[in-house]
Amino acid sequence: MPLFAIHALDHQNALPLRLEHYAAHRAYVESAEAGGSRPGAIRVVLSGPLQSDDGEMMIGSLFIIEAESQAQVAAFTAGDPFTIQGVWATVTIARFHKRKG
Repeated sequence: MPLFAIHALDHQNALPLRLEHYAAHRAYVESAEAGGSRPGAIRVVLSGPLQSDDGEMMIGSLFIIEAESQAQVAAFTAGDPFTIQGVWATVTIARFHKRKG
């Protein structure tokens, strides 16, 4: 199954909003991870927050997703509480070819 990268950057000064919705975001990602064996489901291969250069602040999110199509990944992203609540300013989805790791 193909892999996709999701690169999402937060709005400037969105940390309080991110923290407010962090538990809902984590629950959403974990539910997707648990559903990875269902037909048509995505599988979260890797996920975590992007950080400021000094490592002190979360500024976005990065995911590697296994899915049948980019449309499935876009639907997953659209349903994320960080999208719904306006934490992310930009979200880019691109097919990813794993070479190493």
